Amino acid sequence: MPTDLDLAFVRSQFPAFSEPTLRDFAHFENAGGSYACGQTIEHLDRFYRETKVQPYYDFAPSRRGGELMDQARARIAGWLNVQPGEVNFGPSTTANHYVLAQALRQYLKPGDEFIVTNQDHEANVGPWRRLEADGIVFREWQVDPVSGELDPARLHELLNEKTRAVAFTHCSNIVGSIHPVREWTDAIHAAGALAFVDGVSYAPHGLPDVSELGVDAYTFSSYKVYGPHLGVMYLSSTLNESLPSQGHFFNAGKPTARFTPAGPDHAQVAAINGVMDYLELLHDHHFGEASTASAEKSRRVNTLMHGQEIELLPPLLDFVANHPRTRLIGRADTQSRAPTVAFAIQGQQPAELGARLGAQGIGVGVGDFYAYRLVQALGIDNATGVVRTSFVHYTSPGEIDRLIQCLDQNL
Repeated sequence: MPTDLDLAFVRSQFPAFSEPTLRDFAHFENAGGSYACGQTIEHLDRFYRETKVQPYYDFAPSRRGGELMDQARARIAGWLNVQPGEVNFGPSTTANHYVLAQALRQYLKPGDEFIVTNQDHEANVGPWRRLEADGIVFREWQVDPVSGELDPARLHELLNEKTRAVAFTHCSNIVGSIHPVREWTDAIHAAGALAFVDGVSYAPHGLPDVSELGVDAYTFSSYKVYGPHLGVMYLSSTLNESLPSQGHFFNAGKPTARFTPAGPDHAQVAAINGVMDYLELLHDHHFGEASTASAEKSRRVNTLMHGQEIELLPPLLDFVANHPRTRLIGRADTQSRAPTVAFAIQGQQPAELGARLGAQGIGVGVGDFYAYRLVQALGIDNATGVVRTSFVHYTSPGEIDRLIQCLDQNL
């Protein structure tokens, strides 16, 4: 079996690459949302046609709908190496954090301390900071204003006997740094605090082994992982049981309903099966051994995706790092870095460059990407923001070459 990513096979699984209206378009805003794999689209279509009734009743379409939802939870739990009862689905990562924050509002006491970074996007800052109104003290783990990086020594300075929780990102959606989550989580736990990690910008590059990370909560968005628009939230069983339920009172004894104030989107939950179908197929095409445990499949696919991305990343990093009119955000090498390359520009508005690239069929992001505090800390005007180019394992070398060529023409 091949050990390098079979790009032709991968792209054949995404209808966008055979869609006539996208024929001349290159997608470089994957950090904002990836293409959906064909399996996701098929599951959504099938659910709406065959099982779009209230699930879990004892008649065929209802029973089947509930089975698909349960199957989706169990399958993604296996790939995350956690228990199905520890996986929660919500409308978005921000909404999941908001619900968890409401539980913490009843759990924490005035004077308790909560550490947040100014590197995260607002989904992993804003919901927690609302607790200030209840007397929770917030301490900010600040980035280096030049590099945008977080210094772990600063975390150790902030941790103390009053610290109750720390929220940080697995991977910055602008800086691109992949953080040593286990190392930081161990330090947080040693201080007697909870570790909440936002994986929105990491998960598209391979689902993590959450148990290995040792976190108390881990969140990401499935629409950035080739799936439907859902937020996925892992809560450790210990944390789940410790916090007050935010669901209907009669669901207080159900782990997967305690942090779902409203009913989940049945079709989208079931469509998580499409993501898992694709990842399973990707594994089996490259490695065979269909009976391999899900956690091991996840590790292999993570490595496969990461290897492909790192192979494509250097030319783009080199171009941006060395161009006289661009300021690369983050490190200029591929060490512990995601393929998210953001930069500020001299003498041109980011929106102007974005529009020029768009006219040439290159889609990039422009703005602060909800990382308002980070852009501000870097001394960049939030009204203009930065240009963000981001890709995933299905991006081709030819698309990278085309992006660099168009950047060179328009900078």
